[in-house]
Amino acid sequence: MLMSLCLGVMAVLGAPEAVVDTPFMQEYHEAFPITAEEQEEANDVRCVLAEGPDQVWAGTKTGLYRLEAGEHKWHGPVAGVSEGPVFDLLCDTSGMVWVAAWDGLYRSDSDGFKKIDLIQAPLGALCVYNGGIAAFGPDGWWEVKGEIITAHELPCARSIRAVMDDGSGGLWIATGVGLTHQHGTGVTLHQVGDEILSADVYGLAKSPEGAVWAAGMGGITVFRDGARAGEFTPKEGLPSVYAKCVVQGPDGRMWAGTAQGVARYDGASWSLRHSRRWLLSDEVRDIVFDGAGTAWIATAKGVSAIRQRRMTLAEKAEYFQDICMKRHVRKPWLVEKCVLPKAGDVSKWEPMDDDNDGQYTEMYLVMESFRYAATKDPDARENARKAYEAMRFLQSVTETSGFIARTVVPTTWNHVHDPNRSYTEPEIAEKRVEEPRYKPVEKRWHHNGEWRWKGDTSSDEITGHFFGYGLYYDLAADEEQKESLKDLVRRVMDYVIDHGYVLVDVDGKHTRWGVWAPERLNDDPDWRIERGVNSVEILSYLKTAWHITGDEKYQREYLRLLNEHNYKENVRHAKTYEVAWCTHIDDELLALAYPGLLLYETDPELRALYRESLDHWYTGASKEQNAFANMIYALLTGNDPNLNDTLFMLRDTPLDLIDWTIDNSTREDIHMQRAPIFEDLQTNRLLPPSERGVIRCDKNPWTAVQGGEGRTEWAPTFWLLPYWMGRHLGFIAPPQ
Repeated sequence: MLMSLCLGVMAVLGAPEAVVDTPFMQEYHEAFPITAEEQEEANDVRCVLAEGPDQVWAGTKTGLYRLEAGEHKWHGPVAGVSEGPVFDLLCDTSGMVWVAAWDGLYRSDSDGFKKIDLIQAPLGALCVYNGGIAAFGPDGWWEVKGEIITAHELPCARSIRAVMDDGSGGLWIATGVGLTHQHGTGVTLHQVGDEILSADVYGLAKSPEGAVWAAGMGGITVFRDGARAGEFTPKEGLPSVYAKCVVQGPDGRMWAGTAQGVARYDGASWSLRHSRRWLLSDEVRDIVFDGAGTAWIATAKGVSAIRQRRMTLAEKAEYFQDICMKRHVRKPWLVEKCVLPKAGDVSKWEPMDDDNDGQYTEMYLVMESFRYAATKDPDARENARKAYEAMRFLQSVTETSGFIARTVVPTTWNHVHDPNRSYTEPEIAEKRVEEPRYKPVEKRWHHNGEWRWKGDTSSDEITGHFFGYGLYYDLAADEEQKESLKDLVRRVMDYVIDHGYVLVDVDGKHTRWGVWAPERLNDDPDWRIERGVNSVEILSYLKTAWHITGDEKYQREYLRLLNEHNYKENVRHAKTYEVAWCTHIDDELLALAYPGLLLYETDPELRALYRESLDHWYTGASKEQNAFANMIYALLTGNDPNLNDTLFMLRDTPLDLIDWTIDNSTREDIHMQRAPIFEDLQTNRLLPPSERGVIRCDKNPWTAVQGGEGRTEWAPTFWLLPYWMGRHLGFIAPPQ
């Protein structure tokens, strides 16, 4: 009897010890632009203050603004404070708010804000000091205690950026030409190279152990007992040589605002929050925390809040499932990305077509099948059924015996990708000289009643379909669906076999990528690149067809390709690591194809061959924090799915699935290279999911610049599929 998924390798090798799904802190971003984007000066935020849990203040180029708790609209400019630049904000020990502005000092009272008449000079920095406050500007500094105001001459240069009480009656003063420490025995200036990284200093903070951190040009210099004791530069992991501010977070981590975003140091390494996913602008000027631990961040384009919520993986799965059902399922139950008419605004969205709608809906189908297998939730089974019916429709809509459409859209749609068009002979010639296998398809879209369907279907799509057929059959299909599957699989598989192992479109010619024929893969040098992967694909289709239908015809064809056409050697090392040919599309396709071989093959010799091929592929995939690849490997071997990396990916993946541009090419803590593939500019180390684009298994995770302009949102299948695989396979336990 064939090994089904329910009786397969996991049962043979024994159930793994599950990791308990304990809560973790999930970060997410909320954007708070001061005004409309076109009013740039108001969004030029210089400082920010969180006054208890009730409200947040922002000092901008045009004045002071207030944000009430629970609101998204700022109020201001606030009356009582002159319109114009605000440089610093402070809440003293009594709860009074102080404003350092272009024309002097303001403080709050029961009636609003009032100006301190005795100070008629611009002020750039404030701090709590000696039972009152200290206010510094280019014309001097003032000590304010109650109604007593004492003026002092500056003990330092006039370019004041930040001040901080040293805890012993003195002051640290950051200026544009050095760091001054005014203390009981005098004044010490740190200005030259052996004393400080750079004399251009912007921010000051104390670390949990009491060290003074001075942020500025060059990075961060650390002082202990008044002397330089360490540093943080790109060499130590700081992403930018330009640090504008620094602050200690509630959990003890040090947060630095840089030209590349917000960097955080946990005592061992730095992490980065950058791009529009996390910040309105990567140019960070100030950071404060409210009582709930939210970081309020002043940027060049408004205020950003990085919040935390306590979640389990199960709760994160519920969150992503909700997003998926709200915005990523379109008739006839295709699951993929959607379009956002306004960048970043998910309140309005539109469905869109994609060349890989079939493949990614099949992956969604498998996800729901694993969810059903893990939980027996009838909603999961019903969703899987609907997805399967949509996949069956992609075949029947073509009105052929076995051809499958890439996707379908209603005829009412006004826009589709790759619309029908004509090609001139020079255009075709130019394309063919560049890529001799190029196939001009003038009519990609075909009408069938209320639907338009897209042809020129690729091998990717067929691979995704057979991946879905097998696992849906094993995990979630009822008897009626199993009979339907047998019919569908026969028609699709026979169509490929009858046309000589190519996928023939309605024009009578094979599609551009739908080729698995021996004479092409083995003998045509133009198909050499696809030889290994496409051999694995076709063998997987045949083995899956045999598993589902029981028809020996498919087993005979399978063995014929293996033994008579050398597909045994083709599949041995199907994954290529040649940098000119290596792609992550192949990684994904192999992950989809290997289950059809290793789940359903019982012959020890062939299983050993496929395991060798799988291990060769996983040598590269295991290094990329790819939870789906890890879970596929665990499914087929029973081995630990690189569980630390898998859990890290599942937890670190942002809740924001918008396709923002994530540019890591100008970071100074990493280097650019042309590896593991030649095509892309890539980072020399793999960045965590929260620091790169939305994960997609066919994309290169090392690419330095990823994403788009925030106008699309990706479906969360990439996350939900490995999570539910882990739940079903017993690697991840439900929360207790």
